[in-house]
Amino acid sequence: MDFIINEIIPFIKNHPLLSLAWVALFVVIIYLTIKSKFTKVKVISSAQAIHMMNKQDAAIVDLRSADNFRKGHITESFNILPVDIKNGSIKAIEKYKESPIILVDDNGLSANASGDILVKQGFAQVFALKDGIAGWNGENLPLVKK
Repeated sequence: MDFIINEIIPFIKNHPLLSLAWVALFVVIIYLTIKSKFTKVKVISSAQAIHMMNKQDAAIVDLRSADNFRKGHITESFNILPVDIKNGSIKAIEKYKESPIILVDDNGLSANASGDILVKQGFAQVFALKDGIAGWNGENLPLVKK
């Protein structure tokens, strides 16, 4: 208790912005942790993605821009932008509603939002590639360039 009175309270008084930033960061971490536990979009590794592609006929949806897609993408992937998913312009992958869908973005940070939308649109198995195309490329896995 002396530690709190002698160290923490004076620190908070002397550094209110820093203290507020720590509290905000703590709240964000808790929020993201809880959100990740309740999402239906599961994050998978590159090895799991390869297994799903080979054994379960998984569809790969690349969420990156057309330019980035042309620079290198996973073989047989569909290039669909997040705005198209939000608008329901997903005719290319409609036949995969019961198959696994693996979402790929630049670094694995934004695929979950598009995945949540796909789940709401009736897709049964939606996954996000951990670390996105950067992780895939970092493991020296093949990319197709067009």
